[in-house]
Amino acid sequence: MILENTFAHHVLFWLNDKADKQKFVDGLKILTTITTIRDIHIGIVADSHGGPTDDTYDVSLLILFNSQADHESYEIDPIHQGFIGEYGKLCAKVVAYDSINA
Repeated sequence: MILENTFAHHVLFWLNDKADKQKFVDGLKILTTITTIRDIHIGIVADSHGGPTDDTYDVSLLILFNSQADHESYEIDPIHQGFIGEYGKLCAKVVAYDSINA
């Protein structure tokens, strides 16, 4: 099935200390209460071996929105901003990829 009317926000996190992984994952779950989010996936590196797979990150966040406007609302949502303030310091590197339907 091809998703229609979808804005995808995929963020990869590299933690300063791998011992903080569960704490960080638990923190990401706070984001699930943001009403503009359509679907959310919180993940860790899969043991998939091979190909062009980047397995250097620690935690992955994939959020689907119905529109770019919903994503923009998420970015300024106080819950999201609170997450950044509380958990952002646990990260050595954060990379986000945003895409819309082709």
